[in-house]
Amino acid sequence: MLGAAAADAKVFYTQQEALALAFPEADRVESETFVLTEEEAARIEALSRGPLESKLVKIYTGRRGEEVLGYAVIDVHNVRTLPEAFLVVLSPEGLVQNLRVLAFHEPLDYLPTDRWYQQFQARSLAAPLRLGADIHGIVGATLSARAATQGVRRALAYHAVLLRHGR
Repeated sequence: MLGAAAADAKVFYTQQEALALAFPEADRVESETFVLTEEEAARIEALSRGPLESKLVKIYTGRRGEEVLGYAVIDVHNVRTLPEAFLVVLSPEGLVQNLRVLAFHEPLDYLPTDRWYQQFQARSLAAPLRLGADIHGIVGATLSARAATQGVRRALAYHAVLLRHGR
């Protein structure tokens, strides 16, 4: 079984490729690493409705001159037992602009389609973002859909706590 999973593992984009696609008009992409305080971690967990695996968060900012074009978070998490990495691109106001799968190590049969990921377009924390409610589920890929939905909520919560309101 491990051989089958390893054979199905797929890397779609490197970090550099994904960031270039996320901010095509940027003249630079900056990164900032945040070490969350207990209070920030608790607020992010409450807003995202899920636990944090780390208090270390890296957020990328696409800039053209002094203008902020948007923010990006690379979310890495286990789907079932193997990892997935995807990039969540947010507008300066905190709306989902794009979602791009970078790597998926579960069998590819469990990978949601690009069309499924488009459901998150223009969503914010104001939306419930609940699988089976405003986010459609996927037969045969429930764990993938749940992990992606949680990852998007987490990225939106990072924006709300670390960027929108400042530290």
